[in-house]
Amino acid sequence: MSKNILLICGSGASSGFMAASMRKAVKKQGLDYKIKARSESELGDYSNDIDALMVGPHLKAEFEGIKERVPEKVKVILMKPDYYSLLDGKGAIEHLKQELGD
Repeated sequence: MSKNILLICGSGASSGFMAASMRKAVKKQGLDYKIKARSESELGDYSNDIDALMVGPHLKAEFEGIKERVPEKVKVILMKPDYYSLLDGKGAIEHLKQELGD
């Protein structure tokens, strides 16, 4: 089953690089995840169309507020600095799979 994943950071730049790295990892693993990256300010435009939202670790202080801006059905995940800082797509996908129970 296809899953729509949205990554957000402050401006959309670092999450864009992370999303590209994650798309490579998804392809290698044969997973049907569609991964996009946007800035936090664009969240409202996409929140109804996603299964999971991955939030950049630098937005930790706003994490609870961000969770309140998406529908209940969306799994909201705070990305870990260890893989985020390295743009480690494989590490991010492992974390995502754990959270989604895939």
